[in-house]
Amino acid sequence: MSQMIDLQAEFEASGAREVLEALDAELIGLAPVKARIRETAALLLVDRARRSLGLAAQTPTLHMSFTGNPGTGKTTVAQMMAGLLHRLGYVRKGHLVSVTRDDLVGQYIGHTAPKTKEVLKRAMGGVLFIDEAYYLYRPDNERDYGQEAIEILLQVMENNRDDLVVILAGYADRMALFYNSNPGFRSRIAHHIDFPDYGEDELARIGEGMMEAQNYVLSEGAKAALAEYIALRRVQPQFANARSIRNALDRARLRQANRLFSRGGVVEAAALSTIEAEDIRASRVFHGGLETARKGDAA
Repeated sequence: MSQMIDLQAEFEASGAREVLEALDAELIGLAPVKARIRETAALLLVDRARRSLGLAAQTPTLHMSFTGNPGTGKTTVAQMMAGLLHRLGYVRKGHLVSVTRDDLVGQYIGHTAPKTKEVLKRAMGGVLFIDEAYYLYRPDNERDYGQEAIEILLQVMENNRDDLVVILAGYADRMALFYNSNPGFRSRIAHHIDFPDYGEDELARIGEGMMEAQNYVLSEGAKAALAEYIALRRVQPQFANARSIRNALDRARLRQANRLFSRGGVVEAAALSTIEAEDIRASRVFHGGLETARKGDAA
């Protein structure tokens, strides 16, 4: 009689369902990203089943590339991916170590190798997330030490792939150039996931969710104002999707606090927890247009 295994039972026993359900519940939109994560989970589950039946011995390549604009959820998904890989038995700890070039590359001879190796030591057994990875490579500067960090990373990605998963992240166009200049990375990365920008309705839902998480509510007027803000802001320079919405709502909270304090007197709990339209419409986005946004994330 041939060996058999119940994949659904394996899935339930692994705890992977909890991670995938959290992915759906906690992240708005990102349908293609969620689909790729579910496909990856299925692949790993089947690989795990094959190994349990003695059909496969080599650990699959799990290094990944996340491309997309800022504020599209790349770091959050990387955190969830670490949990998923841990539940399925592909990393020992399931923790995420998030770094940038400055955490890996030194400023003088002999400084880069120990910095990079220390980061890798912390990340072993989990996931190393390198944001804006293309900054590691600066071909226009012959005295730059990024290449040393790259060589160490490539070696560890190959030799320790059963104990570490590396995720490289950044803008899609810059990452493409980076991979063309460093083919060693491209050959070691099997999973490329592109993160789309959020739509206006999705950003509005994200904003409302951010407020709810802090026990705030948006009045009906504030919801309408936020929708107008999003429509104006997302076509301006330096828009960072959910990150920009979070910044805008942080400033709305600041205005709300000043509005309430300036009026003085007794304040009801409902007023303390409600963002009004005026708290949002005071933003320069409604009054200054593109010019103010060029100075940074619009207030």
